[in-house]
Amino acid sequence: MAMAVHVSSSSRIINSGFSRSGVSSEPKVPQIGSLRLSDRVHVTQVSLNLSGKRSSSVKPLNAEPKTKDSMIPLAATTMVAEIAAEEEAVEVAEVEDFEELAKKLENASPLEIMDKALEKFGNDIAIAFSGAEDVALIEYAHLTGRPFRVFSLDTGRLNPETYRFFDEVEKHYGIRIEYMFPDSVEAQGLVRSKGLFSFYEDGHQECCRVRKVRPLRRALKGLKAWITGQRKDQSPGTRSEIPVVQVDPVFEGLDGGAGSLVKWNPVANVEGNDVWSFLRTMDVPVNTLHAAGYISIGCEPCTKAVLPGQHEREGRWWWEDAKAKECGLHKGNVKENAADAKVINGESKAAVADIFKSENLVTLSRQGVENLMKLENRKEPWIVVLYAPWCPFCQAMEASYDELADKLAGSGIKVAKFRADGDQKEFAKQELQLGSFPTILVFPKNSSRPIKYPSEKRDVDSLTSFLNLVR
Repeated sequence: MAMAVHVSSSSRIINSGFSRSGVSSEPKVPQIGSLRLSDRVHVTQVSLNLSGKRSSSVKPLNAEPKTKDSMIPLAATTMVAEIAAEEEAVEVAEVEDFEELAKKLENASPLEIMDKALEKFGNDIAIAFSGAEDVALIEYAHLTGRPFRVFSLDTGRLNPETYRFFDEVEKHYGIRIEYMFPDSVEAQGLVRSKGLFSFYEDGHQECCRVRKVRPLRRALKGLKAWITGQRKDQSPGTRSEIPVVQVDPVFEGLDGGAGSLVKWNPVANVEGNDVWSFLRTMDVPVNTLHAAGYISIGCEPCTKAVLPGQHEREGRWWWEDAKAKECGLHKGNVKENAADAKVINGESKAAVADIFKSENLVTLSRQGVENLMKLENRKEPWIVVLYAPWCPFCQAMEASYDELADKLAGSGIKVAKFRADGDQKEFAKQELQLGSFPTILVFPKNSSRPIKYPSEKRDVDSLTSFLNLVR
């Protein structure tokens, strides 16, 4: 709750730094800050609304004590009452409009955005540090010269390399990271009832909720703002609309209630390659897992290295499809995939551009795939990708698959695509071994059943080699 204080012209401002030992004939009254309660004040209560809207309830408060020897004439009293009524329309301090601020900072550098965040919130803001490339946030904060706080979620399932990295960062910057841990009773209950690796069977959301989301909620309740390393290019399908600053749409801050927390994303508009150029230039500590092919780093059981041609988020929760690759920490910035948009005449009509556009590619319908499956003696082998055009992992392999189609043109091998999202997804799961997007199948000449390509290497040479072995 913010309070705008209007002091009448007859009030005296007392410098709280002055000595109070002087003798005075005035009656002693309590003093708050630099105002005596004997002064005439009008207090306006203002409810903080971080969305930029103001609401105020003006309640004049006459704090002057009544004394026996008061000789104020009635006319003077009436005049004071009239003035007080007029001053009910007192102007209140403008509340920050963060949507407008985001527009102003849209083209600002991460350093400028970081400086603005730390300037505005001081000790009531902290950097969320995951142990990955968001060490860049700590470096930017360090470069501002302002004091800053850092917190991290220790899920209890992190890689040993990540723990060593935390220690190295603390020593490099001379800071102490504020660690948040999952509730021991909750974590114990989950493991005892469902086992250590239940997320491989029923999805990662429950485990992330216990080990990450709830500890984060507790951390943010002690803050008015937080700083994250979200980037638009991390997940084009779900994070493409991240602003550099916003009122947090999900979590609550120190004052409680909707709109009580501000979220800063200084590197929202920065590409991953530029972040790494910055880290190398500044020669800051980095997690040694990066050198082993890890880009996006989370818990050890749910993170692995990615291969050339794969999107960085494909190393997280790899057993689930692209729509599930969020843990809930930033669900307010996750937009719905277009694949779930509209269904017209029984077919999914997603408002998203199609991919795999080589003229040497065959586009298969549901009937076409079913016919292909019925053929026991095919004239030529087929390779078919099961895809969704909104999937960033399918998008990442588009160039290599188009190149494969062009390379195999006229070779006697058919290269095809089948869109397997929307209404076709259940069919693809049951009949075509679809686990996640993309799934690649080879239909040999003399086999009635397709062979699923098992590798995540989707470059032309790897796909060609597999074809030569099974066709």
